[in-house]
Amino acid sequence: MRVRRIESVLLPLGAAALLLAIWHAAVRATGTTVFPSPAAVARGIAELARKGLLLAYVRDSLLRVAAGFGAAVAVGIPLGVFLGWQPAAARAANPVIQFLRPISPLAWIPVAIVLFGVNDTAATFLIFLGSVFPILVAAMNGVRGVPAIYRNAGRNFGLSRGALLARVVFPAALPELIGGIRIALGIAWLVVVAAEMIAVNSGLGYLVIDSRNAGKRYDLVVAAMFLIGVIGLALNVGIARLARLRALRWGFRAEGA
Repeated sequence: MRVRRIESVLLPLGAAALLLAIWHAAVRATGTTVFPSPAAVARGIAELARKGLLLAYVRDSLLRVAAGFGAAVAVGIPLGVFLGWQPAAARAANPVIQFLRPISPLAWIPVAIVLFGVNDTAATFLIFLGSVFPILVAAMNGVRGVPAIYRNAGRNFGLSRGALLARVVFPAALPELIGGIRIALGIAWLVVVAAEMIAVNSGLGYLVIDSRNAGKRYDLVVAAMFLIGVIGLALNVGIARLARLRALRWGFRAEGA
C-alpha cells in the first residue's frame, strides 16, 4: 500500500518533469523567439504576482465558475430528481433537454451579450448553460436507475413519498449524480476561459487574449494556460476525492446487488 502511495506521487511528478525537459529542449533546439521556455513562463508568473494580477485573475475566474456552477447545481439537481421521479414529466421534457444539450455554450455567446451585455452576468450565464445539463441528466438517470425492489422495500416499511425519496432514492442516485457533477465542473472551467476572452475584462481567459493582443507577450499567454491547467487539475482531484467519501458511495449497481 505504501509503495502504491509513493508511486502515485512520484510517477506524476516524473512525467511532469519529463514534459518540462522536452519543452525546454524543444525551445533550445528550434531557437524560437516566439514560444517561451519554461523559465520564461516562470518569470511571467512571477511578474503577474508582483503586479498583483495573479491572485486577482485567479479569484475572478473561480468566482465566475462558483456562481455559474452553483446555479447549475441548484437548478439541475432538483429538476433532475423530479424528472427521474416522475416518468411522465420526463417523457415530456426529454425532447427539449436533448435539443438544448448538444448546443455548445460558446454558441450562446452572442445571445448572452445581447441579454446581459459585456459583463460578469453574461459569463456566468454561459457557465450555467454548460454545467446544468450534465447535472440534470445525471440526476434524472440516477433516480431512474434505482431498482424497483428497493423502492418497494421502502414502501413496505411505511416510508412516505418524501422519506422514500430522501432516504432511499436520492442516496442511491448519488454515485451517478457525483459523476455528472464532475463532468459539469470540467465543462464550467472550460467555458469560463472562453467566456472571459469575450465577455469580461479580467480572469485567466482575459489574460490569455490580452497578453496576445497587447504586445504579444507569449510568456504570459503560456503562463495563463499553465495556471488554467493547474487549477483544472486541482478541481478534478477535489471532486474525485469527494466522490470517494463513504457517505457518497451509497448506491445500487445492479438489481439485487
